[in-house]
Amino acid sequence: MDREYAQPLDVEALARGAHMSAGHLSREFRLAYGESPYSYLMTRRIERAMALLRRGDLSVTEVCFTVGCSSLGTFSTRFTELVGVPPSVYRREAARATAGMPSCVAKQVTRPVRNREVPATEPQLA
Repeated sequence: MDREYAQPLDVEALARGAHMSAGHLSREFRLAYGESPYSYLMTRRIERAMALLRRGDLSVTEVCFTVGCSSLGTFSTRFTELVGVPPSVYRREAARATAGMPSCVAKQVTRPVRNREVPATEPQLA
């Protein structure tokens, strides 16, 4: 999944390759990685999207489809949940935040981690 993040997720095929049922694979995957196979794949896609957006030569829509997402709405929603800002805002601000930083350091510093999703903001009472 790390290498072929842009391909559709086929849990059944992964399970066959590991000689187990899809349900068992999903449970074992969650135990090992702390998230479902789909969530793990989306995290890798968002991570790659962040790198492409920092580069700045692709639109948000192009990045969405390049990383294997088929819905711009779903991509934007997941990106915002993991990163804390919409992809368009990230694209605008990321170049400034990582300016002068080697790409390998920028990737590590900005890497999304599902287990530490951006907390939902509390509604403010007037």
